[in-house]
Amino acid sequence: MFITEFAYNNKIHLATKISPFKANYSQDPRIEFEERREGKYEAVGRFIEKMRKIQEEVKVALGKVQEEMRKFVDRKQKKEKEY
Repeated sequence: MFITEFAYNNKIHLATKISPFKANYSQDPRIEFEERREGKYEAVGRFIEKMRKIQEEVKVALGKVQEEMRKFVDRKQKKEKEY
């Protein structure tokens, strides 16, 4: 939901000619994020590592599903006749 909310609040609307974020805060939202080298809180580092691990697991799972879908579609495709 965060990405959807960000996209909506960052989009320039036709009526106002500015984004809702800029209308509320008089500035555009920061899009890039800089990773800090040294953090004050260990919990933040653990959270970041946990999120990276989850993202990697999701990438692997999506890759497996994509491969399964490819096999299913390929199996259902009719082969062209050679003359």
